[in-house]
Parts: sequence; structure tokens; C-alpha cells
Amino acid sequence: MWFTEHHPDMCSIGPTERWLEQAVWRFSHDIANEEELYTGISGSFLKEYATHAVRDYLVDEMNVLIGWDTRIRVYPILEAVLKISRTPEEGAWPKGKLVFVEKRSLPKMKFIAKFPKEEQPLLENVKHIRKLLQSVENSDRKLVADEKTIIGIIKGEKPDFSITADFNGRHGFLKLNEQAVCSFSDGSFKSTTRKAKLVQVEEALLESSMDPSAASTLFKIVSSIVHSAAKQRHGCAIVIDLNKKPVFISGHLLEQPLDLENDEYLELTKSLSKVDGALHIGADLKLHGFACLLDGHFIPGEDRARGARFNSALRFTAEHDNVVVIVLSSDSPVSIMIGGIALNARCQWKSSLFCSAPVLLEKWVAGL
Repeated sequence: MWFTEHHPDMCSIGPTERWLEQAVWRFSHDIANEEELYTGISGSFLKEYATHAVRDYLVDEMNVLIGWDTRIRVYPILEAVLKISRTPEEGAWPKGKLVFVEKRSLPKMKFIAKFPKEEQPLLENVKHIRKLLQSVENSDRKLVADEKTIIGIIKGEKPDFSITADFNGRHGFLKLNEQAVCSFSDGSFKSTTRKAKLVQVEEALLESSMDPSAASTLFKIVSSIVHSAAKQRHGCAIVIDLNKKPVFISGHLLEQPLDLENDEYLELTKSLSKVDGALHIGADLKLHGFACLLDGHFIPGEDRARGARFNSALRFTAEHDNVVVIVLSSDSPVSIMIGGIALNARCQWKSSLFCSAPVLLEKWVAGL
């Protein structure tokens, strides 16, 4: 993977940097000791280093934000988060927020419920904590803990410094002062944002004749709609029409296009994306129609394993210029299409087991 400071699928580059630092140190150590690569423990060690990398990053940030005298121990927090994420309750996976704070911040916090000191549940009792987490599901309430026990429940603002575990069912996000550090699922930490990747859409908009500022705004609007649909787990299709005069698409047309820079209209558009058919969004940053039917003639690139939404969009882009279509399935895979081609489709080429011997350059030059 190319590693950049603006990778589209990273919550934060910090933990990955710490992992790479450790990997380089291990690799250089093996080279210096003339060890054959991966014959020692380095390979196995690095496979399990994700939690340590997250811890190293959090400690570094804590030292910058609140100084070297902090008493928060990070390892117990990370261990508790992973254990809770793997613990269902009556068949349901955990949801809600668990906030870890410094003890010196507790007197400044306004609790709506607080446990007596001698009865504060221990983080080690994962099953009990999982049950308590139900009290803050689907609300702005939060469980508050230090690195050892659950202190109580707050509502609203958190202290100046906090580490938050935001549980969202089978996955969740670890945040430092509201800034996402990493995600977690299946008992391990990951760098992924768990959002649909729209890199090709952004590139297409930047390469178009649109004003860069308008292109950036349009990308944010489209991303917001796609991520909303992915979060609610419903499929949708979006036609991004970059023509000066939008093409005609059969569907529910609007007497006055909706200005998607208006938050109220954008929220309405997110709801309209649930209606069967495609959203029609123009380069003017407005919604021109919804429940649009995309059609076209057969093209070679169709995939019979995909649904009608996918193949109809593929045909439509093959017959219309300056159009980008995004198709999101209910199980979250996203496809981006331009000119009858799915840009992020997997390559179907398979290597052959039988390859002819390479021709020597001198024979090739001689034509032999």
C-alpha cells in the first residue's frame, strides 16, 4: 500500500507510523545480525503489534496535550475496549459510547448518575460493562470510566481530554478528543475508516471543467449521501451529471431543483436515496430528480453476477458523456462508473501456470 499523509481510508496515520517505525527497527536488527528474514520472531511480533502501535500513538499525543505527568494507563483501556466489542448481549452487539478520562477531571464533570466509590464496576468485569452499555445506546448519554472502573453516566459535553470508544455494533471507533484514531472489529484495531472509498469520483470531478471549489463541494455532498446510505445499509444510485445542460432521465422530476448546499435539502435527498431508482445531481450542486430509471443497450463489460442496478448504470454511462454514476449495494460495496467501465472493479485476469521461456534480447533483436 502506498502510504501518504492523505490516505482516503485511514482514520489517522499516527498508529500506522508507529507500526512502521517498529517494523523498520525489527528489519534493521535482523539485517545487522545477518538473520534470514522472518526466521526469528520479527514476523510474528509485527502481526500482533497493532494494539501496541495504537498505545504508543495515544501516549505520544497525551504527552503533548496534557503533559508527562498523566496517570492514565492505556493498555487496560485498549484491552477492555476489544473485550467489550466481542461481547454480545442477548444476541445484540454493543452500541454506545464509553469515555475514559483522567481522575483529576472527574470533579469538574456533571454526572446525571454516579456510582458510589465502593460499588463502581470494574472494567475487568466485561459482561457487566456490556450490560451497562445498554443504558447509553442510541442517545447522547455516555458511560464514564477511568482505566479501572466505571464512574457513572454523563450527558452532553466531555472534559478537555478524553479517550472515547464509540461502539457501533460489530465495529467501532477509538477517538482522542473527538478525533478518530482507529477503528476496531473482530477483536483487533485497524486503520480503516470503514467508509465507502470514492477516490475515483474525486479524481473525475477534479479533472472536469468544474471550478475546483464547486467540485470540492459537490464531492462532499455526494460523499455525505453515500456514507449515510452505507450507515443505514440500504442501496442507492447517484448520477453525477457534469453537463452544462443536464441530460434527461426518466423519473420523478422536480419543479424547482433542490440546492444541496442547503442542509435541510441535503437531508431530504438522503431520504430520497432510499426510493428505488437513482438520484440525479447536476454540476450546479442541485438535485434535479430522484427515482430515476437508468437504461441503455448491452455492452461487453456487464457482470451477470451483479444486480440490475449495477448493469443498468453501466449501460447508462456507456451512452452518456460527462456522467459519473455511483452504485452502492445494501451490503456496502460501492461501484463507480464512467463511460461504461466500472473504475474500481476487480481485475479478472488470471495468470497462466504455463509460460514459454523468455527470448534472449540478442535473438529478439536479430529477429530469431
